[in-house]
Amino acid sequence: MTPPPRAVVFDAYGTLFDVHAAMARHARGMGEGWQATSALWRQKQLEYAWTATLAGPEYWRDFETITREALLTALNWNGGADGKVVDALMDAYRSLPAFPDVVDALADLRAAGVATAILSNGSRGMLDAAVKSALLDGLLDAVLSVDAVRAYKPDARVYRLAEIAFRCHASDLVFVSSNAWDARAAAGYGFRTVWVNRINQPTEFALHQIATILPDLAGLPALLLPDQEGIRAP
Repeated sequence: MTPPPRAVVFDAYGTLFDVHAAMARHARGMGEGWQATSALWRQKQLEYAWTATLAGPEYWRDFETITREALLTALNWNGGADGKVVDALMDAYRSLPAFPDVVDALADLRAAGVATAILSNGSRGMLDAAVKSALLDGLLDAVLSVDAVRAYKPDARVYRLAEIAFRCHASDLVFVSSNAWDARAAAGYGFRTVWVNRINQPTEFALHQIATILPDLAGLPALLLPDQEGIRAP
């Protein structure tokens, strides 16, 4: 029987926090194409982060800067960027809501004595604001930001932060992400990995062979703690 993990480490954006909620909050002013604009914002945010790491230390910019740059690109691609709109959307991004399944999953894990943490591309300031806004402060043992290594996932230096924080090998931890590329990299690094396929997308990177796949976080505590009483059924 697989023992409970030392800790469960979660990606933040798209896994715990709804990245499209910022644009949805301003959907009326964004027009009918707001979903496409939001998707492009997310795509460019990731692309700019990967480029910042691949280009070397001299190209490093924090995640808030990258997020703003990606937003400007997405808005210009779809009609133009207004300064007030940019500021409003960035404010909304700092206070993204957690998905409905997040609080119960974190609470159940902690009640069973399993530590919980965030390991994210987000800057520390952004993560602190999001955690506070979503009322997750008391449900996390650590919030780990790439600011500490000035590189973005899937760089191995980022995943090592979890080993350092919990003073154990990656195999003693479970890493949870809704991003297929992140789950693949984490599994390759050595974590027990759960891919939360929130949008029911086709399986990538042979994740069905190297990770456990769940549709959301509701079933996570029962998966990791099958013998624990009081775990909510998904």
